[in-house]
Amino acid sequence: MILASIAVALGLALLFWSADRFVSGAAATARHLGMPSLLIGMLVVGFGTSAPEMLISALSAMQGNPGLALGNAYGSNIMNLALVLGLTALFWPVRVRPEILRRELPILTAVTGLALVQLWDGDLSRWDAWALLGVFAGLMAWNIGRGLRQGADCRDLAMAPAGSSAPMSLSRALWWLVIGLTLLSLSSRLLVWGAVGLARGLGVNDLIIGLTVVAVGTSLPELASTSSAVRKGEHDIALGNLLGSNLFNTLAVVGIAGAIHPMPVAPEVISRDMLVMSLLTLSLFLLGYGRNTPGRINRFDGLALIASYVGYSLWLAKGAFSA
Repeated sequence: MILASIAVALGLALLFWSADRFVSGAAATARHLGMPSLLIGMLVVGFGTSAPEMLISALSAMQGNPGLALGNAYGSNIMNLALVLGLTALFWPVRVRPEILRRELPILTAVTGLALVQLWDGDLSRWDAWALLGVFAGLMAWNIGRGLRQGADCRDLAMAPAGSSAPMSLSRALWWLVIGLTLLSLSSRLLVWGAVGLARGLGVNDLIIGLTVVAVGTSLPELASTSSAVRKGEHDIALGNLLGSNLFNTLAVVGIAGAIHPMPVAPEVISRDMLVMSLLTLSLFLLGYGRNTPGRINRFDGLALIASYVGYSLWLAKGAFSA
């Protein structure tokens, strides 16, 4: 228990430092290569911060723990949309570009609907998993092609991340990109290892561990990267990170786990977790269009998202204690 506690504390500290370096490197690299910030957010940052979910779900599937694999992916999605975005907006209101509402968010909504249809029969088969991976590959190819045709959407900005005194060279940007990504993955693994050790000592089942402890641990890179990006003025990277991460989780993380080992789906995954995830995804349209401040997720919206996560956590706790 002592070793697990040390791992949690050390992993948390390393996580936030590496996330800040990673976002700085990603933003500078995007500009040097002439790529849009939204694209680098969805692909590089989204992939990097979803790497822990991929690894943990794959290992869970190989070890025959389907609850942990699905709980990890969907719990991370719920935390991203409710707690990560909510906490970020609470301190730094987030701008939402019209392109996100017209293109990226509808794609995420459609993917969420596909996942719900696949799981409705209570089973994730290999065919389901390969279908998810096929959609994922198609979306990534489309995004890469669109981004390269579009070119940089921020050529008029300095090469350095907001707030820095001098442009960051390409070699330095790539250095921090690689180092930040590596430390993000390692620190997340360390944090989750310690947290799971503590949770298992309390006798919590796999699904609840996946939805809470593991989801929180593997979503901390998104929290650190998103808040850091908004603080630096990189709103496209921030939202691209969250939307890209949820696409990775729903398609690639679940797809990889299901391709390794088909798995049954507990009824509460559909009636509780998928329901909450779907409602949160749809709520982004309302928050993005806004009432008085269109195109901006403000502090009040952030509080509402945080409250929804607290309510979901209480729902999970009630289910855990009544089981």
